[in-house]
Amino acid sequence: MSTLRALSALSLALAFCSNPAAAQTPGLGQPISEADIKAWDISVMPDGTGLPSGSGTPEQGARVYAEKCAACHGDNAKGGPGYPPAMFGGSPLTSGIDTAKTIGNFYGYSTILFDFVRRAMPFNQPRTLTDDEVYAITAYLLALNKIIGDNDTMNAETLPKVKMPNRDNFVIRFPDRI
Repeated sequence: MSTLRALSALSLALAFCSNPAAAQTPGLGQPISEADIKAWDISVMPDGTGLPSGSGTPEQGARVYAEKCAACHGDNAKGGPGYPPAMFGGSPLTSGIDTAKTIGNFYGYSTILFDFVRRAMPFNQPRTLTDDEVYAITAYLLALNKIIGDNDTMNAETLPKVKMPNRDNFVIRFPDRI
């Protein structure tokens, strides 16, 4: 019997043997409940699935931004020590690969902006913004990029309807998830 066959036979024998020691766990942690999972499952899909209740306007967002975002991202999102490039403007991406990517010329869906701000900002205290603050900051940044008007309100109904300028320039890997 060749060595390969012997190893295969041994592997099968071990796989089908009932070994009580193999079934034991190290006893670490505790089972997680559905409520625990739900608290961390904050993903927002491009179609708006997962958006929470709440709302915000660009005017409200400007105030929240000045208080909680400007230290890293600069006054009026013009760039700062934590994120030097401006968060608005920028040439169309057809100008070349070195074109600065901004919310207005790169993001495919407005819900991506909401999801990122909600999940990761502010950098030193992620997930501390209220849903209303996230909607307001999202509205402010969309207005700076001239994607929505200064008086528009963003919420779970209106945000997914915002058509981003670069939406059609992505190849969607999993179109059934949109």
